[in-house]
Amino acid sequence: MSQQLLSKLMGRRSLLQGAVKTFGAVAVGSLLAMSSAQAAVGEPEKEDLKFGFIKLTDMAPLAIAYEKGYFEDEGLYVQLEAQANWKVLLDRVIDGELDGAHMLAGQPLGATIGYGTQAHIITAFSMDLNGNAITVSNDIWDQMKPHVPKGADGKPVHPIKADALKPVVDAFREEGKPFNMGMVFPVSTHNYELRYWLAAGGIHPGFYAPHKGDTAGQIDADALLSVTPPPQMPSTMEAGTIYGYCVGEPWNQQAVFKGIGVPVVTDYEIWKNNPEKVFGVSKGWADANPNTHIRVVKAMIRAAKWLDDNNNGNRPEAVEILSRSDYVGADYDVIANSMTGTFEYEKGDKREVPDFNVFFRHNATYPYYSDAIWYLTQMRRWGQIAEPKSDDWFMETAKKVYRPDIYALAAKELITEGKLEANEFPDFATETGYKPPQTHFIDNITYDATQPNEYLTKFKIGLQPDTTL
Repeated sequence: MSQQLLSKLMGRRSLLQGAVKTFGAVAVGSLLAMSSAQAAVGEPEKEDLKFGFIKLTDMAPLAIAYEKGYFEDEGLYVQLEAQANWKVLLDRVIDGELDGAHMLAGQPLGATIGYGTQAHIITAFSMDLNGNAITVSNDIWDQMKPHVPKGADGKPVHPIKADALKPVVDAFREEGKPFNMGMVFPVSTHNYELRYWLAAGGIHPGFYAPHKGDTAGQIDADALLSVTPPPQMPSTMEAGTIYGYCVGEPWNQQAVFKGIGVPVVTDYEIWKNNPEKVFGVSKGWADANPNTHIRVVKAMIRAAKWLDDNNNGNRPEAVEILSRSDYVGADYDVIANSMTGTFEYEKGDKREVPDFNVFFRHNATYPYYSDAIWYLTQMRRWGQIAEPKSDDWFMETAKKVYRPDIYALAAKELITEGKLEANEFPDFATETGYKPPQTHFIDNITYDATQPNEYLTKFKIGLQPDTTL
């Protein structure tokens, strides 16, 4: 048990013991009732919970919900535990060692459709928007720079497209050398963002063929993508094993601080306000603990709101919390470089990017079906979903995994309790779970979630809706 958790529990025990001495047993019952949410949601079926996370800044809603006492307000006694990698994290949620976890948005979808581990995982809470970047080594950046447009100030014009990397990759291929890049997991946003960026610049990132036993994702690839755990990205690139990577913070800014690489593009520039992580639980756990689940979502909504309050004014405090070894464990300055509204590309080229990390605004916490469908289209585009699927299949699968109905119950409780305002949420009376067609992609292709197969036909690189490898 962590020292922080022990302190929290001892504090609660002292409070109750004091109540017994002062008011008697009847008053203790009243005190316990007050510590639970005073609204329609029932008492938690399970009070003692263990949640997993990976050491990334976007685990912040969990850390803040814990540190600010929002979990305790819901009568929940939570332990947060860092996990070694995404596979271990998912496996532990499936086998019940963890009650829930900070997950890649593609993990509940991949597990539910049986890509890799088969298990029905759901999410009722989106943890953040944006937060990732693509970094290349100093040597690769030097080779890219002649192909990058420059502004009047002599600085690179952003967004930097993969067009500038293509001549470098082509030169590697002509010399018979593989161009290796890292991403964090096969169903990670990072994998799909890196593939999207590369393909938009004419660089083929490779196909998967799971029906043929090929899960490497390197069929026909110009750039070879492989898995590297997030905290190991900078050192793996420094060793020359990979020439670049896509990862969440603080591991892009770490490369800048160490002087070993240059972040060339953020995911905000690849797809503006893209969903990133989710809070995932097993369907069985959710069915057995519906009140607990709603209370967890309530606490995390409050945490997300706190993180974005006051025009990011709470971010310095959040950075201090995240820099602790219990959470991300990176230097304060490294985390602050992106978390407080700026982002540093080439050393000394720090720019204002206030929405690099978004936790609450833009309805960031709402689990949109359209977000789920985008991930499914990318799984299909790159062959992780091997066979053609109907539009209805995409929509039905999204609804199995993304649960805005649970989110709405939590939000309405918070509104009733006066903790948040109704205008801070979508209009639940009219909300369909589908965002309007989205246009802010680096290749200017419009995404309409109601027509996933038609969307797939727009890409020059990738499987077409009716094709199979």
